[in-house]
This record gives sequence, structure tokens and C-alpha cells, in this order.
Amino acid sequence: MLDEKLLEILACPLCKGELEYDSRKERLICKKCRVYYEVREGIPVLLPDSGKPLEGESS
Repeated sequence: MLDEKLLEILACPLCKGELEYDSRKERLICKKCRVYYEVREGIPVLLPDSGKPLEGESS
């Protein structure tokens, strides 16, 4: 689980938009860019090249 204060300041590295935390799948979702970023061992991996497409998924 990510800290609420951390979630408030995190932003998408591509569009700088808001990220939504999916605790079930341990990932951060940018609905604007339609990508998600993994959270590994409690650390968000927010490198622009690490985003994976949400295509074909219902978030």
C-alpha cells in the first residue's frame, strides 16, 4: 500500500496528470494517457518508458 501523501504528489511522467492507485494489481494508472506504471516492492516505477498500455483492459 502506498502512502496517501505520496499519492497526492505523484504525477504521470508523460502528461503530468493525476495517477490513480490500483492496490489490487499494485500499479498506478493514468487514464488520460491510457497507461499504467508498476509499483515494485512499494516503489512506483515512473519512468516514461516503463508505462504499459491499458488497451483491452477494464480499469
